[in-house]
Amino acid sequence: MQTIYVEKNVPRILLTKLITPHWPDFVWTPLSSARVAQWEDPPLPGRRWIRVRNLQCGICASDLSLLFAHADPRIAPAALPANERFYLGHETVGIVDEVGPDVTRFKVGDRVIMDTHFAGANCETLEIEPRCRHCEEGNHQLCENKSLPGPRGTGGGFGDTYVTHESAVYPAPSFLDDDQAALTEPLSIAMYGVMRFPPRPGDKVLIIGAGIIGLLTLMTVRALQPEAQVTIIARYPHQQQMAEKLGARHILTGREGYSTIASITGGRYFSAPLNRGIVVGGFDLIYDCVADPRTINDALRWARAGGTVVMIGAHMAPMPGVDLTLIWYHQVNLVGTYHHGYNTWNGERKHTYEWVFTFFRQGKLPIDGLITHRFPFSEYRRAFQVATAKGREKAIKIMLQK
Repeated sequence: MQTIYVEKNVPRILLTKLITPHWPDFVWTPLSSARVAQWEDPPLPGRRWIRVRNLQCGICASDLSLLFAHADPRIAPAALPANERFYLGHETVGIVDEVGPDVTRFKVGDRVIMDTHFAGANCETLEIEPRCRHCEEGNHQLCENKSLPGPRGTGGGFGDTYVTHESAVYPAPSFLDDDQAALTEPLSIAMYGVMRFPPRPGDKVLIIGAGIIGLLTLMTVRALQPEAQVTIIARYPHQQQMAEKLGARHILTGREGYSTIASITGGRYFSAPLNRGIVVGGFDLIYDCVADPRTINDALRWARAGGTVVMIGAHMAPMPGVDLTLIWYHQVNLVGTYHHGYNTWNGERKHTYEWVFTFFRQGKLPIDGLITHRFPFSEYRRAFQVATAKGREKAIKIMLQK
């Protein structure tokens, strides 16, 4: 088995955090918190476990955050003993290579998409009964038993194979090609957040960030509510071109300022000394696909009174300096979403992946042009260089392939 993983080793994390801004290749040295491993194939740890051979896997911002130690060991989830090792690569499609004797969901040769494997153990993979309330609802990422002892999966999408419980992957429909299958997971991140907090017809919607999750959020909003008035902040020209193609009504670069936000929403902008200001009568709904201190501060000041800011992005560090006064002063709702699970839409409840499959089949999720770079798995170092090159490489989604 070949795999790339990151360990929760605080001294190495701090060293990686200190050195990689000046020397990115430090992550591949023995002193970093990351490891590139070549092991003997581990045996299946239980009768309901399977081995999956990867076909292709996308590079996600969360992979980069873990690899380059942008994730801070002071965040609350770092206290969980379950979060000791992270196998990188979760936007993956693969083929089942081996099944345990009690596996019922799959047979050798089936094509599968990673589901909960990256998020760690849960009641299903630990085979716990009764299941916790979140696993009972199908939202395994919120499992209350994830830190209990039991077998854990090995490996991830960045490598040749991984070993996982049969419940931690999902069948890939035959009508999807490998690109669509690999993009199902990141699409489900957008779909889960938008379906939980959907826009209404005519709502003024802002999407902050036009990386892959921001663009997929735009695609999802257009698929679910085409009558919403969508504005997106896209930093780079290639992102702006894709946002226009996907149907954004207004495309900003992030340098326009608060007065532009006010003019788009029909609100009023007020500023004061020592204060960046506030827009009164701003956006009904904001999906923050960056979710760092700067964007959260802006989003709370750009939302109308009683509006909602949804953190679809995941900033894995504390957020000093975030002004939360708008939560009580304008009663702005600040909520976060994580991973995917089950969603209800138009009275029907099903797995987020099934909603993605439905909209793929209806032709409402046009992914052409989103995969901008492809590399063989053996060229992972070059792939990560491109992924961290910001706008220079004009990358949107980078795919590692067999």
